[in-house]
Amino acid sequence: MSAKKAARRNKAAAAEPARKDVPQFFRLNIEVGNLDSAVQFYTKLLGVDGRKQAGSRCYFNCGPVTLQVLDVSSARQPHPAAKALYFTVTDLEGAHVRAKALQCLSREDVHDAEGGGIVVRPWGERSFYVEDPWSNPLCFVEEGTVYAG
Repeated sequence: MSAKKAARRNKAAAAEPARKDVPQFFRLNIEVGNLDSAVQFYTKLLGVDGRKQAGSRCYFNCGPVTLQVLDVSSARQPHPAAKALYFTVTDLEGAHVRAKALQCLSREDVHDAEGGGIVVRPWGERSFYVEDPWSNPLCFVEEGTVYAG
């Protein structure tokens, strides 16, 4: 490439707006107290198989984000997630049936409605909440009703 062509290319590139390097969320860790029990629980609840990894963990593919279930029992008690983890599903009723069978439906109210029941929330999402055996809060939202703000 000639020096003139390289100079024109560099000038054109400099004139383009800079692209932002937007971080992409790809994995979330939750802590549990028994990996085998957690793998059974999340396999049934999510309806997908996990992939056990080295270091007392298991990965569950949940779209573009991997849910990493990490057994910390050899070092300390699991610390529950600070806020609910949200999952979209096409079959909300099917997910609710699985959660009910696992007896993990939330008993708390969410905006004056039963958290464990399938409800259209004030912001328009059709959803229900669960809590895993290690007190990690989860929410399942029907695809197509997600409120993005």
